[in-house]
Amino acid sequence: MKNNPFEPSQKSSKRLSWGLCVIASFVLSACGGGGSTSTSNNTATENLYPGVTAYTSLDLNNPLNYATPTLLAHYDANLLATSNQTPSNVTTDKGATLGRVLFNDVRLSFNNSKSCASCHSQANGFVDQAQFSTGFAGGLTTAHAMRLGNVAFYQGKSMFWDKRATSIEDQATDPIQNATEMGFDATHGGLSALVSKMQTLPYYPELFKWVFGDTAITETRIQNALAQFQRSMISANSKWDRAYAVVYASNGNVNSQQNFVRSLAGNNIPAADRFTASEDRGRALFIQGPNNGGKGCAACHQAPTFALDANSRSNGLDQGETIIFKSPSLKNVALSGRFMHDGRFSTLEQVLAHYATGIKAGPERDNRLPVGGIGMTAQERADIVAFLQTLTDTTLNTDTRFGSPFIK
Repeated sequence: MKNNPFEPSQKSSKRLSWGLCVIASFVLSACGGGGSTSTSNNTATENLYPGVTAYTSLDLNNPLNYATPTLLAHYDANLLATSNQTPSNVTTDKGATLGRVLFNDVRLSFNNSKSCASCHSQANGFVDQAQFSTGFAGGLTTAHAMRLGNVAFYQGKSMFWDKRATSIEDQATDPIQNATEMGFDATHGGLSALVSKMQTLPYYPELFKWVFGDTAITETRIQNALAQFQRSMISANSKWDRAYAVVYASNGNVNSQQNFVRSLAGNNIPAADRFTASEDRGRALFIQGPNNGGKGCAACHQAPTFALDANSRSNGLDQGETIIFKSPSLKNVALSGRFMHDGRFSTLEQVLAHYATGIKAGPERDNRLPVGGIGMTAQERADIVAFLQTLTDTTLNTDTRFGSPFIK
């Protein structure tokens, strides 16, 4: 019976032992000691992302909101459904966060001198003020950097001025591999050399595991993250947006031509967002078609995102033009220092002068643009410029989600 666990002497001994353990535990706890308690606290506060913490200001335990941003009401479900989002690459907070890091990282260039943000500056509406951008080794690009706001709403899906990329994903790593822009072309080892470099940077294995579940760095994953980040650049808080939101809410909560043509200069619009007479005349000229006293600009640059109609063709810049160039959304167009694919114009007034009198014949010319121009008086051009300035969205240009996360 000696091994009987219910033997009185054994039971009494165990109770005493248990009681002493409780007392000891209490004393150690009160003094801040105790091995098990210390281990638990260390685990709770352990930094799982030391590389990310060392190089960036990111808090991966509380990522910023990219997947479900708060937007004005006219960016409704129907409008958001028109995004060119790839079904297999739905925007997530984690994916776009990785995209933010990639977009702003100069270490993705061959000599650590250029990032995507170097040519697509947030403060300038994600565009370069120079006609051509300076690459990693000092060379100049052959096209003007394109604005990125509302890139998600281009229905044609193809990217670059000449549409050579089939999607934002396809476009995303091209500048990195460009011999002029960021330098990881075949001569410098291509994407495999970039991936090898990224594997040595302590924050990338941590970020890729956080997003994808493992540390593998691949071109597809880089492309997907950059695409998610770029599609998140939604411009929805310009003066035009805020004024139009009142019209939208007062007239059926629907985006329609009937609502787009309504005046934004009335007393129903809050004073800070109410259009001036010139801005409202410019709005009418831009939105209305030629049969209704307008210039038909919105037939190609479509409200409310002002992204380009996917069926648009050449705008007659050069005689005999055979290439159909796309254009970015007109949101933040007034912040651009240069205009058109080659940056040939330096002011919006010059752009309007082209459409008024400079449209040239060519096999790819859009038939909505008559050879010789659509005809505009000086006042009409000035009014349209005033309207275009209402498309400036300073919120997008200062939003922390799109700025550099790097601290070194």
